[in-house]
Amino acid sequence: NPLKPRVIYSSEQARLIAKKRIPRIIFDFIDGATGTESTPKRNFAAFDKIKLQPRVLKNVSVRNLNTSLLSEKFSLPFGFSPMGMSGLSCPNADSFLAKIAIEKNIPVVASTAASISLENMRNKAGEHSWFQLYSASTLDETLPLIERARAAGYKKLVLTVDVPQVSKRIRDLQNGFAMPFKMGPIQFIDFACHPWWSIPMLLNGVPFPENFLVDGKKEFKRDADRSAADWDFLKKLRDIWTGNLVIKGVTHSEDALRIKKIGCDAIWVSNHGGRQLDSAPAAIDKLSLIRTAVGKQFPLIFDSGVRSGDDIVKALALGANFVMLGRPILYSLAAGGESGLNSFVESISDELSTVMAQLGLTSISQIDKNCLVGSS
Repeated sequence: NPLKPRVIYSSEQARLIAKKRIPRIIFDFIDGATGTESTPKRNFAAFDKIKLQPRVLKNVSVRNLNTSLLSEKFSLPFGFSPMGMSGLSCPNADSFLAKIAIEKNIPVVASTAASISLENMRNKAGEHSWFQLYSASTLDETLPLIERARAAGYKKLVLTVDVPQVSKRIRDLQNGFAMPFKMGPIQFIDFACHPWWSIPMLLNGVPFPENFLVDGKKEFKRDADRSAADWDFLKKLRDIWTGNLVIKGVTHSEDALRIKKIGCDAIWVSNHGGRQLDSAPAAIDKLSLIRTAVGKQFPLIFDSGVRSGDDIVKALALGANFVMLGRPILYSLAAGGESGLNSFVESISDELSTVMAQLGLTSISQIDKNCLVGSS
């Protein structure tokens, strides 16, 4: 395949290759956001404003990227976000995520809308896998998924709370994106013009959110209404889930404090990468406020706009304990499959280590606000 890269050096390189290599309808599903798509731009601009302060004459010949989160030790301070229908990026994408999560000793969060069943992901990734839960309207309707996660052996449940209703994504509407696929003339031509994606995908079977296969029937509703889930829902979920409970999609410090008081184990600061609210604040701008609200010891995870080793350090410096990557992972899979993903993870790890050297740091635990320009 002439479009398949040997090495991926950056998220933007992976994005540009993916844009050429996969059908427009698939690329736009991965790349797009809601409304005018201003929130992703805001995420990037906010990261760009944050400056890191180099330090000199520190012995940084040995650097350790290990860190701990929720009583587990990981070899890197980042992992894979839950990504619905990641199998659209390339065949066997979820298997590649599981394999590399094990090899790199990082977590992979299986989405409710993943193109692999939660049981299959647990079998492939073992203790490295977490399960991300989208609620139904009531806890009773959500219980079957929760019980499946418990039975499969998941110890960490991630409840996403920033999708009460799936927001309108213009690119998807214009392209006719739907699950299951609706094949019209535009989609046929799009697929035919990208044989390096289309032929392997046809040979492996077009993916579908397998958690919604019920007795052989496809019952997935992408625009399902989750608006009835409230604080009472969360309290009940906390009562019945005995493992770690992480709440994803928080950008307000009052919400964060209330979540902590209910007894949840971690908060995931995120604006869903701009896929939900067109006028949302940049998530990175809210991180330090939430850190102040919940205190120094409470675990915080972060995503939204992270594209580089610099960005990972910035998020950690502003109070995150751990960072999750979404779109860059899908770009890398779309660009180069398993080798593309592995190459990107190695590249961003090397980048992170190099940034630490420039800052005079030898361990993840040393990253704090003193790394930022203007903090000292």
